Amino acid sequence: MKRETRIYSDSIDEDRFDPNQPGSNDQDRSRPAPSAIDASTAAIAGVDELFAIRQDSPLVIGHGETGTFLGSDVTAFLEHTREVTYLDDGELAVISGSGVELYRDGEPVEVRTEQLTWEADAAEKGGYEHYMRKEIHEQPRALRQTLSGRYDLDSGTVDVEVDLPREYLRSIEEIQIVACGTSNYAGRYAAELFESLADVRTTVEIASEYEFDGGRDPWRTLVVAVTQSGETADTLSAIRKAIRAGARTLAVTNTLGSTVTREVDDSVFIRAGPEIGVAATKTFASQVATLALLAVYVGRERSALSSNRARSVLESLRSLPGAVQQVLDREDAVHGIATEYADSEAFFFIGRKYGRSVALEGALKLKEISYDHAEGFAAGELKHGPLALVTADTPVLAVLTDGSAAAETLNNVKEVQARSAPVIGAVSGDIGESYLDVTWEVPDIGMFEPLVTNVYWQLFAYHVANEKGRSIDKPRNLAKSVTVE
Repeated sequence: MKRETRIYSDSIDEDRFDPNQPGSNDQDRSRPAPSAIDASTAAIAGVDELFAIRQDSPLVIGHGETGTFLGSDVTAFLEHTREVTYLDDGELAVISGSGVELYRDGEPVEVRTEQLTWEADAAEKGGYEHYMRKEIHEQPRALRQTLSGRYDLDSGTVDVEVDLPREYLRSIEEIQIVACGTSNYAGRYAAELFESLADVRTTVEIASEYEFDGGRDPWRTLVVAVTQSGETADTLSAIRKAIRAGARTLAVTNTLGSTVTREVDDSVFIRAGPEIGVAATKTFASQVATLALLAVYVGRERSALSSNRARSVLESLRSLPGAVQQVLDREDAVHGIATEYADSEAFFFIGRKYGRSVALEGALKLKEISYDHAEGFAAGELKHGPLALVTADTPVLAVLTDGSAAAETLNNVKEVQARSAPVIGAVSGDIGESYLDVTWEVPDIGMFEPLVTNVYWQLFAYHVANEKGRSIDKPRNLAKSVTVE
């Protein structure tokens, strides 16, 4: 059987996309569908091989029964094969009808292959209108995959399969988390967990701003890169700075074999499965859950976390998938409210403690896919400037749950209500619902209630954007993996 070589690209198909037609790249392009080019169409006279070289940007080869595939991400050809080869910088692939050869500096190197565990149908819509909505609804399953087999509730212990010696963990003075966008907000949630559960100072750095400085001791600093794709250019640059400084490094990622996993000392996989939509949804929840497990592990190894408290945290984590499902079952109510407020002038999200990172992530999700002005704030900061922007046409979405200092945040709710702003509150317990225009109930599971709240924010963003006819899976100007600095 003759083998084909196909090049998969995220470039726009000009025959199908009219940039002057609102929403024209939505329904027919809701999956960032790659285009296939037979190698023969690009052949040079007398040459029947295809040459591909990686430098900085990611490149992966898919080995299928009927062809060989090239792409920047495995999801482009997951329906054809799950056997892949990730190229390193400076490696040249020569692809022909007889297979694949790899070279570095003119010398042949072994073709390394890995078998993905993702199922092919995981990259399909499965009856949903958009990948984003499908992936929002996949969160209970993704969380179960993230948590499965990684903790023992009876003993309050965690095994995330990392090689971090107890003596090292007890000696560290700081954990630095480096990440961008949604991963950065997951890191902020985790920083609170590490400080509370592991008794270690934890800082979160925007990867593009990162420098290993400030007199830190590299031997006593653990640098954690959080990246869904494992190919985020800014995060890779940051982790390389940490490596050059001599710090120990660890990656929290979704992608086996990605660049970051080959460069750090240890990796922990979030096991969320493929995520096609550009706006991250299920990977945020799985990142936080994975980092929470890591925080319990570090806390126990440092003797900073008792078995009783560890069991309480793990019990809350175990309750996460079911709590998320309860929110998903209320989607119709969220849809109605999103339709009512879709034409608002702007949207503000507020929260404290764990709720602060969820407020930031909620605003990011809304602005990514609806193109509306949305901002997230630490709730107490409203009165230090942003309150000037609040009007009757700026809904405020507030995290009012356990883990988010709900009583204090309610004071800020009263402030915006006095300025006639409508307030949508995600609430657990008795928090004074008379101050809210809309109340969404959050199941009582403890410190991870803000993470459950985020599912309401995702559904709200999705339905606002859908009401406006936006290109939800592939919003303008954005890419799934940011592979340039």
